Amino acid sequence: MSEGANSGTDPGPVGLVLVSHSAQVAESVARLARDLAAGGAVAPVEAAGGTDDGGVGTSSERVAAAARRVDGGAGVVVLADLGSAVLTVRALLAEDELPSGTRLADAPFLEGAVAALVAASAGADAEAVAAAAEEAYGYRKL
Repeated sequence: MSEGANSGTDPGPVGLVLVSHSAQVAESVARLARDLAAGGAVAPVEAAGGTDDGGVGTSSERVAAAARRVDGGAGVVVLADLGSAVLTVRALLAEDELPSGTRLADAPFLEGAVAALVAASAGADAEAVAAAAEEAYGYRKL
């Protein structure tokens, strides 16, 4: 649908969208990921959580708007927390309502967001950013 904010110029880094049922959760995970990825330029990351009236749920309009804001032409990777958030993103992808090159990563929400943002900030392409997020399933705590 979109060709990116930098259409006609070199693309910026891959953008990241965090979709949660809760605006507070999405914003907190985005803030933590930014803090952990700091140390240089940080790729764009947007929280898309909750409903338009401030409730718990998922808003397709919020997701699409966030994806447009982070789209610099290099692609967008989306992470979603639970069932209907995933279904919302899948529907937007099927209806071509998200920027060209947008992909949904099958990844844990928090660990995947951090790994994806670090990879995107290092200049990885969308495939590598999604792979970094998905590899977070293998992070062991013991």
